[in-house]
Amino acid sequence: METVVRDALVARLSQYETVTEIGVGRRPSVAVALADAGCDVTVTDVHSFDLPSELHFVADDVVVASDRDDPGPAYHADAIYALNLPPELHRPARDVAAAVDAEFLFTTLGFDSPTVPCETETIADGAETLYVVPAGRKE
Repeated sequence: METVVRDALVARLSQYETVTEIGVGRRPSVAVALADAGCDVTVTDVHSFDLPSELHFVADDVVVASDRDDPGPAYHADAIYALNLPPELHRPARDVAAAVDAEFLFTTLGFDSPTVPCETETIADGAETLYVVPAGRKE
């Protein structure tokens, strides 16, 4: 991830004490930078990866989590975020955040539009659009 975009994401997300990244994959640079900034960071993915020890990893599927009454302790955070989130995961991720009363922030693959109602923030001098769903908002 480009350093300017990563730094802008970290600046925006570091205002939260606890954060969860959905779908961390093999690119944990934002999560690591958030941990370095003092955030308590949990990361989830459907696959297990070797990740730095400062990240709390939980193997989970956000689609399955969205169907549970309580999505699970991994999602109990001030904010839930996802990077390059594909459209089919916008709604399940939003529902998980709403279930735990967390703000939901995400970026898309760049050409996708958000499939859930949200606010937009331009970060990194226009290099990235961050979509924001306020805490508790399900529709």
